[in-house]
Amino acid sequence: MTKCLLLAAIAAVALPLPAVAQTMDAAALRDAALRDEIAWDITEGLTTEVGPRLAGTEAEARARTWAVTKLKALGFSNVRVELFQMPVWVRGEETAEVVAPFPQKLHLTTLGNSGATPADGMTAEIVYFPSLADLQAAPEGSLKGKIAFVSHAMHATQDGSSYGYYGRVRFQGPGIAAQKGAAAIVIRSVGTDHHRNPHTGGTNFPKGVTPIPAAALSIPDAEQLERIVKRGQPVRLKLVLTPRQIGMRESGNVIAEVPGSDPAAGIVLVGGHLDSWDLGTGAIDDASGVAITAAAAKRIMDAGTPRRMIRVVWFGAEEVGVFGGRAYAAKNGGDNHVVAAESDFGADRIWRFKVNLPDSAKAIGDRLATALFPLGIARSAEKAGDGADVGPIMAKGVAAIDLNQSGLDYFNLHHTPDDTLDKVDSEKLRQNVAAWTAMLAVVANAPEEIGPVTPAR
Repeated sequence: MTKCLLLAAIAAVALPLPAVAQTMDAAALRDAALRDEIAWDITEGLTTEVGPRLAGTEAEARARTWAVTKLKALGFSNVRVELFQMPVWVRGEETAEVVAPFPQKLHLTTLGNSGATPADGMTAEIVYFPSLADLQAAPEGSLKGKIAFVSHAMHATQDGSSYGYYGRVRFQGPGIAAQKGAAAIVIRSVGTDHHRNPHTGGTNFPKGVTPIPAAALSIPDAEQLERIVKRGQPVRLKLVLTPRQIGMRESGNVIAEVPGSDPAAGIVLVGGHLDSWDLGTGAIDDASGVAITAAAAKRIMDAGTPRRMIRVVWFGAEEVGVFGGRAYAAKNGGDNHVVAAESDFGADRIWRFKVNLPDSAKAIGDRLATALFPLGIARSAEKAGDGADVGPIMAKGVAAIDLNQSGLDYFNLHHTPDDTLDKVDSEKLRQNVAAWTAMLAVVANAPEEIGPVTPAR
């Protein structure tokens, strides 16, 4: 072999990894992912071997230990936990019954950050409000000694947009009722089902406002209470809600990485949240989300070395206030994140995608449209920017990609005892993994540089 040929052969062997990585076949990886078993294994394992994972509790700590073991076994690099402190609220006893005029028990659940009744409960007359707007219009002090009962009319939407509007009944309603003098509040669950499964979730009280007992009635029970009210007689309700704030406790983010060949090309951040509410086992919210994103990253890792690092984060304490997302941004915000994406909307089929990319990387969005079209996923003209936990990173100008799942059934299960493994459809789960695998194959290997963007929100 001549010296020139020898040097050429050596150069060919020593081709920089970015050039090799760019040859990853997104379509082939996508199609292979339609036979994925990794996401189901993670979802089944987390919900079976840990179960409910309320933030800041021993159960969430067990989930972190489980996650580290699983991610290391899958072959991820630099698996670690970043701990942080957070205030912890725990559930107690929760019962309700109509005392008069038509005595009967009701199904409800306490809202996160709710205040407590006396141990033996409280009994008071209710004041009914058909909507949050009606509660807001109530005169100051008009609810003194009363229990506010607030309804609404949430309906299912494919994009889940109804949650943003009707969710305010839970987010803001208890604080408003407290400011108007209410002794307690019950709301119609923020959901779209008609099962006697109440929907929990966090609420917030304005600074300086003492939390009052706050709970969500199952939708059939809320409708029953409305019918009782409409009989025109005073309605008295007995509530027993005994939650507690137990002070600052430990939570944490579990982080794992797929190393990239070009450190200067930046980091693609993906993940979901590890914690869950305590009524079900957190299968759709959000065991499936961490499983989908980790499975897709694993498939890219097994295919070779991508140009960009893929960082998988299983965020802690999302449900109770996005503590994990904020802690991650505070500690890692200086890292060179170039794209962020999150799966936290269940496990139904992905039906559309959105991007928020700089003009210099417009071609990435076009390649994504081609890669995702065979999965029945259409491109939206809207800007990407979804995801509570990746929100603090995206607020720094990091580009975003959203893979939107159908929300038509999501709020039948969201934050209820029905959030269990049997609600996860394995075929739909695989479609998610295929979409995320295709997305990562395109984005993590794109030759374009991905600069900052104006956040979508």
